[in-house]
Parts: sequence; C-alpha cells; structure tokens
Amino acid sequence: MAFLLFILLFTVPFASAEEEAFVGVNIGTDLSDLPHPTQVVALLKSQQIRHVRLYNADRGMLLALANTGIKATITLPNEELLGIGQSNSTAASWVSQNVVAHYPATNITAICVGSEVLTSLPNVAPVLVDALKFIHSALVASNLETRIKVSTPLASSIILDSFPPSQAFFNRSWNPVIVPLLKFLQSTDSYLMLNVYPYFEYIQSNGVIPLDYALFKPLPSNKEAVDANTLLHYTNVFDAMVDAAYSAMADLNITNVPVLVTESGWPSKGDSNEPDANPDNADTYNSNLIRHVLNKTGTPKHPGVGISTFIYELYNEDMKPGSVSEKNWGLFNSTGVPVYVLRLSDSGSVLANDTMNKTYCAPREATDERMLQAALDWACGPGKVDCSPLLQGQPCYEPDTVFAHATYAFDAYYHQMGRAPGSCDFNGAAAITTTNPSHGSCIFLESSYRNGTLSNTTIPASDSRSSDSERKFKFSPAYIVIAAALFQMAQM
Repeated sequence: MAFLLFILLFTVPFASAEEEAFVGVNIGTDLSDLPHPTQVVALLKSQQIRHVRLYNADRGMLLALANTGIKATITLPNEELLGIGQSNSTAASWVSQNVVAHYPATNITAICVGSEVLTSLPNVAPVLVDALKFIHSALVASNLETRIKVSTPLASSIILDSFPPSQAFFNRSWNPVIVPLLKFLQSTDSYLMLNVYPYFEYIQSNGVIPLDYALFKPLPSNKEAVDANTLLHYTNVFDAMVDAAYSAMADLNITNVPVLVTESGWPSKGDSNEPDANPDNADTYNSNLIRHVLNKTGTPKHPGVGISTFIYELYNEDMKPGSVSEKNWGLFNSTGVPVYVLRLSDSGSVLANDTMNKTYCAPREATDERMLQAALDWACGPGKVDCSPLLQGQPCYEPDTVFAHATYAFDAYYHQMGRAPGSCDFNGAAAITTTNPSHGSCIFLESSYRNGTLSNTTIPASDSRSSDSERKFKFSPAYIVIAAALFQMAQM
C-alpha cells in the first residue's frame, strides 16, 4: 500500500477567520542519529508536509526551511523562559536573533513560549504571561504581530472534570495565570495551544474508556458517550478533550479563542505493560486523526470547524528518557523509513507519496570529512560513477561541500549497483534513506528499470552551462588510492 500523507488546507469559520485548519508534525531532536536539517526538509517536502513545530529555534533548521513555503512554529525553550519573562530587552534580543533574522524567507507563523510550563516547570509560571507579552511586544516593534501568533502549549491535565465536556473547568489553583493568559490570547487574536493525548486518557482509565473510542473507530450509537447537559454525542476521546477545553474557557467567560492542538499521537511500541502501544493502533489513530481534521468534521460543540493539529511526531526519538513508548511516537525512523504505513486511501483529496520502494543512499551525518572525501574519490574513480554533474557550473556542483558531493556520488553508485545489499555502506560512511536528497537544480530521480536497464539521472536546470574542459573535481590522488584499497577489500 502506498504511504499516503498530506496536506490539504481549508478555511476555518471561527474566531481567527483568516487562519486555515491543517495537519502538521512536531520535530523532536532526541535522536542518536539526528538527520541533517536538509534531510529533514527533504522528507517534509516529499511527504507534502506544510506545517511543522520545532521544540527550539534551531538556526540550521530555520535556514533549511527558508524559501520552502513550509510554515514553522518555533519554540522558546522552558530553560530560557525565566530570563525572557523578567526582561523586555532579553525578549527583544531573542526575537531579533530567532525570528527577524529569518523572516520572511523562513515562514515563521507562531511562537510557543515554553511548553507545558504549568505542569512541568510550575516555579516559572508566575512570569509566563509576562514572557508572552514581552515576545509579542518585540513582534510589534518589528511589525510582525499580525503575521506571527504567540501562545504557550498547555497539558490537558490542567482541565478538570473533563467529562462530560460541558462541565469542564481549569484547575482553579492556576487561575492567576490562566485568566490573564486567556485575556492575552483574546486580545492578540491568538489561540489556546493544547496537547491532546487520548492514549494517556485510555491507559489511565483502567478500562473505563474503550480502545475503539480512543482510536476514532466507529461505534454503535448505544456505545457513544453522551453529555447529559447538552445531549451531544461523542464518538471519540479527541473531540471530548477539545470540547472540554472550550467549556473550560467558557467557564472563565472566554468564548472566542480557538483551540490549536500542538501535540497528539499514539506510540507504536511500548513496554510489556503497554500492549496497546503498537504499530496497528498508532496507524489507526493517526490515520483517523488526519482524516478527522481534513474532512472538516469538527467537534460536537463546534461541528464543521476543523481543529488544526500537529501530530506527535515526525521521528522516533531513541534518546528520549523514560519508557519504551516515550521513544516510539514517530511516523519515521531517523533514516526516513516509515514506521508504519498510514491508511488514508479513503480520506479524499490527500496527496499520495509511495516511499516504500524509493530509497536513496546518503552520508551519515557524523562521518569524518576525510573518510567522506576518500569514499567520494573512490565512487568517482574506481566505482565508475559519472560525477560530471558535480563539475562547476553543473546542476549538482552547489553546495560545494564534501557532504553534498558525497551524497550525489553515493546515491549514484547505489543505484548503479541496482540497490544491491552492501552497495550503500562505504565503510560505514553511508546509510539507506527514503529522504530524497534533491536540492535546487540537482534533482535525484528514483531508480527505474527500462528494458532491463537501471536508470538513475539528474535533471539539469534550464540555464545550466557546460563547464570548461579543464575544470577538475577536487579529488585527492592519495585518497583515491586509499579508498580504492579499502573498497576492494570490502568487496572481497
């Protein structure tokens, strides 16, 4: 089955009418083999992912996202929150360095000021709203306040008595923070950012919540949850949690702040005491969630109003502390291979992309440059790869780095060898990935067989010019000898 992802955008008839509902992804960084930002962006583009949320404001990622059209929500990390919340000038400096320096080339659309601060860093909560205001003031000073929203993601656990949704309210011990926060969001036309995890609601309910109800699976009408106060029927936990947030805001007389779900997902693997953390359930939940958002289903309280949602998350994070499930929320592993295949074939006009049979060969990020150069020299010499596209003036010359040139040469050799086992190794310098390494005018085409012959080419830009005959590759003869010896040994 083809790996189908997204994005289809549509208008939301709610408080912020100019906003569009979307499905995006969170990008965590707790990976032992973290892909290069350009590889991350290549994966995003191949999957037509148009909205991302970063857990920081990493310069490399922001540069890689430039001129892609991908909309980025960036984060002011919790560890910087105290300083920002106590100093307007510090906030202005942060915005200058992490927003103004990149916008508009990088399409930054929102800033998360901290994450789950009330529950994870309660001692900093008193300065949270000040931090939001200072960041917003810095945006005003740069005339960006209408283009970039400011908010802070909250854990859904701060909403108490969440079922039935109509009687939900915020933990009143946090009212000194929540009330001014909501008024700020209202006055700046921003949204309430909420992390919504039906998985945790399910496993903590001790069997009270049925698995199908958590997974968006169809329920017979007599199994649907009914809000006795409104008589609204709830067919899934996600909608009930979102409507509980709306009710909690209404309890504080705030009725025109929309909800944006900053995190939601399902783990594909867990410890022995988490049997429902498995690929099938993760596939079911995320596929149904995407379909739910894109079909404009809305919630019982707000039918037809799409709830913009960031899926947690793009990659499995093997370095994340905690249980096995904490490390396995990703749609992909670090090489860009899908953890499971989303079932979206009946979700309407959703863009399709089959990554299962499209593989490429790319350098490992941490590889020593001298080793990459040796492998590059071997591929373009004894390996018999046609490296002419790497000549100055040719489509794959830029960027003129060993890493970029090795990416071309490794992938060309890999396909030249018919993607045979062991043909993407280069003494441990390379690994197979489903991330298309195309960039600019250097377009990598997936392999195809024509009349029994493997074809792998690049598409030159229309204005590319042939290089002068005396232009040479930056190959080191010594590296060619060393590399040839190494790879001849590897083939024995």
